[in-house]
Amino acid sequence: MFTGLSAFPLTPLINGDIDKSRFTSLIENLAAAEVDSIGALGSTGSYAYLTREQRFIATKLAVSAASGIPVMTSIGAVRSEDVMRLAEDAQQAGVSGVLLAPVSYQPLRDAEVFRLYERVTAELSVPLCIYDNAATTGFDFSDELLVALSYLDNVGSIKLGEFPADPVQAVQRVNHLKKKMAPGVTLGISGDTQSTAGLLAGCDIWYSVLGGLFPRYSLNLARMALRGDITETRRLELALGPLWAFYHRHGSLRVIASIAQIQGTVQSPCLPFPLQTLDAEEMASLKSTLEKLSFLA
Repeated sequence: MFTGLSAFPLTPLINGDIDKSRFTSLIENLAAAEVDSIGALGSTGSYAYLTREQRFIATKLAVSAASGIPVMTSIGAVRSEDVMRLAEDAQQAGVSGVLLAPVSYQPLRDAEVFRLYERVTAELSVPLCIYDNAATTGFDFSDELLVALSYLDNVGSIKLGEFPADPVQAVQRVNHLKKKMAPGVTLGISGDTQSTAGLLAGCDIWYSVLGGLFPRYSLNLARMALRGDITETRRLELALGPLWAFYHRHGSLRVIASIAQIQGTVQSPCLPFPLQTLDAEEMASLKSTLEKLSFLA
């Protein structure tokens, strides 16, 4: 399940409760597009803002609506005991994999992060994806730590956050990691604006926010990049430049949630309080931009 396109949908909320019908529709749209996997309750899915019960409900809904497409859900939490309980819940709900970022209030050390993953993977019956998301967690994975973690039981993939902008350095990093990582563990890229750079450098999977709302375009982009069709990949990515500008200003979550509201895919507000979508001026600008990006639908 850790190759191709993994689409990460929103978890739309109404007054803090999951909008079950709209969440289900989002998952069904991904299933209809036949994405390679679905990343329910990633950062885009606002997992950190949901209760254990809400996360279990959303995971069950996702698995049920996915029509057999593998579903991965996040088990990240500050307390390791909660991580273990969330892992149990996820497996009970029928997921094909779990996603774990080292969430912590206190800054973590490499040895502490290793022990966290060691404890969690020892109890799993499904593969785990290591989530390197320093922008959110504040923890920077070294390549040495990622390599060491890849040899733990049940580790299936590594979801990279920070990635070299220079193409030569990008290829070098991917080659270095793949040469040293445990056999069978895939390397994935997150951060939509750097996705094609990661795939063209040799990553195996795109963990995609864009794919959660526009799976068909994202799937085509991922396949072109994985095929090594540089010309077509560049063409497809270049067309997304106006959208990436909003990403750079506001972050992917707020932008994707704003697009979903403009489309009527979700109600407004849909994000967990106090997060908000774009203000009126930027929303109008985004709406105008989307009219020029009608090919995404």
